Amino acid sequence: MLETEGDIIQCIQEDEWMMNILKTVQTLELPDWWICAGFVRSKIWDVLHDFSVRTPLPDIDVIFFDSVHASERIEKEYEKHLVSISPHIPWSVKNQARMHSLNDMPPYSSSIDGVAKFPETVTALAVTLNKCEHVMLAAPWGVRDVLKMEVRPTKYYSRIRKAVYNRRIAAKKWSETWPKLKVFDADGKLRHTNRK
Repeated sequence: MLETEGDIIQCIQEDEWMMNILKTVQTLELPDWWICAGFVRSKIWDVLHDFSVRTPLPDIDVIFFDSVHASERIEKEYEKHLVSISPHIPWSVKNQARMHSLNDMPPYSSSIDGVAKFPETVTALAVTLNKCEHVMLAAPWGVRDVLKMEVRPTKYYSRIRKAVYNRRIAAKKWSETWPKLKVFDADGKLRHTNRK
């Protein structure tokens, strides 16, 4: 059972595949680096659904924060380096020091500030390794929603960005993969559930 942040951390630390990915990214020595979103969320939901096979991920979202070298070209160089180490992993590297401009928001102050501004609370999750290679979890909106399998917008998408959030949850179709989910629209209305 997963009930707390500690349970999530332990679950990841016991997952050899996830730990290998974290250790691979750690070798880049990026400032304020984390792996976020589906990497964490999908693991939690797979466990809560008692899946014996990992749900494939469209990408592994690596983020970092470097306001001095904020260019897409550098991100692509990091991606190429990661591919050279682990070619079968769908790497995606993004510097949060520039992502605010793509999302039409004020500048972020850190990687986790960027994570806090993700559309869904269940996506606003990130993990990294400390110097002792222990997993650290960041959950700006807490872990209640992801553990309860309830998809809701963060405050940035429950107001003026409602349409963006609603389009995303319609496109993601997460309930088809994880049928125990409850998906709420930006107004808090239950949009979809497969629960009996």
